[in-house]
Amino acid sequence: MSRVGKNPVKLPPKVEVKQTGEKIEVKGPLGTLYTPIYPGISMENKDGVVQFKRENEEQKTVALHGLVRALFNNCVKGVTQGWEKNLEIFGVGYRAQKKGTNLVLNLGFSHEVVFPEPQGIKIDVTDQLKIKVSGIDRQLVGQVAANIRSLKEPEPYKGKGIKYANEQIRRKAGKTGKK
Repeated sequence: MSRVGKNPVKLPPKVEVKQTGEKIEVKGPLGTLYTPIYPGISMENKDGVVQFKRENEEQKTVALHGLVRALFNNCVKGVTQGWEKNLEIFGVGYRAQKKGTNLVLNLGFSHEVVFPEPQGIKIDVTDQLKIKVSGIDRQLVGQVAANIRSLKEPEPYKGKGIKYANEQIRRKAGKTGKK
């Protein structure tokens, strides 16, 4: 039995839910998102509480039960509060700045790295070493943050690079001197 799939999702005020075929449309104050609903799973909306039920006990249906509920919950939270990921930059001379809709990064290369802001995502640079990626789609926010981090991943000796704000870098000891 899926523990996640059994949990009901309470809809906040100003959130509308509509199922059209194999998609669920979630409309809220911040925007509109769509999430898939798979065959064998049905949605029941009663008095602002959404419950997902499965029609059979096949392995595939059982596996998708919790997934559908989790994706729907992410959409509800996205259109009401939004999602955000925070990144930090470490390294001498490393910095970030915003030029128009582009994020311009100096990461120790011989050139500046220009990262265009995707549609539906807002990138803020709070100071030169902190980047905030925010939006309503959880998957897109996470993917954009991962793409920015991949431009210069933190190295294990000095920790230079771009890391998530809550990430801990495993540090290695450097080489020791000759005796």
